[in-house]
Amino acid sequence: MQEYRHPKIAGFTLIEMVTVILILGIIVVGISSFVVFGTRIFVESSAVDQVLSQSRFGIERMTRDIRRAVPNSMRVLTATDGSYQCLELLPISASTSYIDAPFFPQSVQNTLTAIKSVRSINAAQSVLIYPLTASEVYNPQGLTAKRFLVQSVAESGDLLTITLTQSIRFTEASPLKRLYVAQSPLSYCFINTAGNVDLRLYQQYGYKAVQPSPADMGNGVLMAQNITNTLTINPAIILTPATLVTNAIVHLQPRFRVNGETFQYQHQVQVMNVP
Repeated sequence: MQEYRHPKIAGFTLIEMVTVILILGIIVVGISSFVVFGTRIFVESSAVDQVLSQSRFGIERMTRDIRRAVPNSMRVLTATDGSYQCLELLPISASTSYIDAPFFPQSVQNTLTAIKSVRSINAAQSVLIYPLTASEVYNPQGLTAKRFLVQSVAESGDLLTITLTQSIRFTEASPLKRLYVAQSPLSYCFINTAGNVDLRLYQQYGYKAVQPSPADMGNGVLMAQNITNTLTINPAIILTPATLVTNAIVHLQPRFRVNGETFQYQHQVQVMNVP
């Protein structure tokens, strides 16, 4: 009689399956921890890079405008409650040397002659000669002052005839016959809102005899965030005025926070232009 044999059926035992599941689980947990750790590093480094980029952009833009400011046009205003701190300045649009201009006690006239500048001079811009104080830059114009408005400009070879909007005379002559042309003042303001300090740029608000607050200048352009200065104790801006032997110096020291860490700039900018 022929013996009947059952065929063998291949498979896994329950112990083997549980063992494989445990091993795969350990591997997945290990891999996922590396993925999470790598993602966290990427997110944190991206946040740091964003803050660093913002801070560099803000500081570099301020540095560029400070270096091209009209001499003695900078002034700093800090709110007593620490809600804001603003640096105001008048950026130079063009500069040249004048040949002839009316000065006190000469008779008033509405024209002056200057050497043609590299950059064009246009109507509604301001011409300034020998500004020594901020008040001489920003105060309202009279018949005798340091700043007046351009009505028109005529070229003749290498010379310019600048016609002003009124008959005037400048208060003082520049020892080096410098003439500056400017558009409108601008302000960089560190604004504290509920403990969060932002850097904003304000433009096109016009000349103000008294330095304006952010509320008087309209809507500012956001330049940087995550600033932590206590503006009344650790100001972001310190201005060292010009003297007879040194130019003005602006100390920029904003402190930035990112991912629980802080870093502070210690940046000095010298105003290169002199009256």
